[in-house]
Amino acid sequence: MDFDALAAARYSVRQFKNQPVEQEKRACILRAGRIAPTAGNRQPHRILVIHKEHDLQKVDACTPYRFNAPLALLVAYDRRRPWIRQFDGMGSGETDASIVATHMMLQAADIGLGSTWVMSFDPQKTRSLFKLPEPLIPAAFLVIGYPSDTAAPAEQHCQRLSLEETVYFDDFSTYKDA
Repeated sequence: MDFDALAAARYSVRQFKNQPVEQEKRACILRAGRIAPTAGNRQPHRILVIHKEHDLQKVDACTPYRFNAPLALLVAYDRRRPWIRQFDGMGSGETDASIVATHMMLQAADIGLGSTWVMSFDPQKTRSLFKLPEPLIPAAFLVIGYPSDTAAPAEQHCQRLSLEETVYFDDFSTYKDA
């Protein structure tokens, strides 16, 4: 599948089959995260692979949005490792973790798996239940599995603003906050 088709076809899966994700496919997804670009190539991301039932129940305690996926990746970043912008001290950790998660999400779609990016979770409970060391900041859960036969994109999935509403050339002088 070419990239445009892959990106257009991928959607947040909210119903998964009760079928484990094979180790080879997990490895393929993790490789995609490994090669994702990060600011200054600092690679602050850290990924926890969650696939055992008792650990998946911990995910359920942190968020109601696992949708019974048989695999969850907790994407975090080490607060000590991001590249820091000199002008305002902003760190790249959350952005880097997001880029890594996006690479893995698209790789999952390319190999026939569905996923959902979950940012709605209790970070303190996540930190506690998964025993995150102090410097790690949880950024997102990526829940992954085989979409159920009845899985479908949400109604608003294909609703997109036009390019004219989101893209500006040379300056933002024509920008109007709606």
